[in-house]
Amino acid sequence: MDTSITLCQFRAALPRLRNRDGAYLSSVMGLFYRTLHFLERGLKPVFVFEGRPPAQKRGALERRAEAEGRILGTERASSQTEDCQRLLRLLGVPYLQAPGEGEALCAQLAKGGLVHAVASEDMDTLAFGGSLLVRQLNASKSGEVVEYSLPKVLEILGLTQEQFVDLCILLGCDFCEKIRGLGPRKALDLIRKHKTIENVVLHINREVHPIPLCWKYQEARSLFLEAAGGYGGGQALSWTEPDEEGLVTFLCRERHMKEERVRRRLERFRAGLLERETEREEAGGGPAGRQTSLTQFFRVTRRRQAPDAEEAEGSCKKPRAQ
Repeated sequence: MDTSITLCQFRAALPRLRNRDGAYLSSVMGLFYRTLHFLERGLKPVFVFEGRPPAQKRGALERRAEAEGRILGTERASSQTEDCQRLLRLLGVPYLQAPGEGEALCAQLAKGGLVHAVASEDMDTLAFGGSLLVRQLNASKSGEVVEYSLPKVLEILGLTQEQFVDLCILLGCDFCEKIRGLGPRKALDLIRKHKTIENVVLHINREVHPIPLCWKYQEARSLFLEAAGGYGGGQALSWTEPDEEGLVTFLCRERHMKEERVRRRLERFRAGLLERETEREEAGGGPAGRQTSLTQFFRVTRRRQAPDAEEAEGSCKKPRAQ
């Protein structure tokens, strides 16, 4: 789970929700309910928190913070992260702190087979090499999950991973400027024909498509292709039973959520687990600790078609939470 995207969604949905001390509750409340929703349906989330962003991303982060009405690097944001990590410990759910870009660590976990997929709205995951990206994974029962397989994307577009990264940079990313006026179809055609950004800039009309001054596309390329996620396998990924009394102390006595609501939700969570285990036993299913397939969690649809450059247009961009 790309936690930065998840928390951004909660802040956008409940931007003014505070407790009696003035502390923002949207992130903690949203994470509490959504995580329980996943767990009671057999999904095992691993939350990845952003580390120190690269210097090249400063401008993009400032613009994003301004759009959300907050100041970049404030203590409040740090305290919210600490609250969310404490909540996950009490829920018995593992989380990882990335040394740098969270998407890079997410991609490393998926590429190494430690997780099945990356759940994020950020297409950077594919540029970082994540083998499977799942978008729109939330607590909505009627939601439709969209899945992107990186090998399939590369096959259909006819690109290597290196060429795909160059395409993402041409279309715009957080780490450098883009060539103005260069649309997705034309960018894809240019990469297919000329293979690299270095060759592309030699074959475009610079009056129509001016090259940014001091364009740091090579640094952006290195960030995508050489980024080390930071997970060496030293921290075991394990899930334990939620600590109900610890959750009540934290959420109700310290953060002033209503105790009745918290206990009622935990009671429903336990009942849901028991019901699922009973259904598995009656059906002669496998062990209780087995993770549920996404196809059991969401309805399966097949609405796939051969993607063109429009599919890649969003790559390397972090859309605002809907």
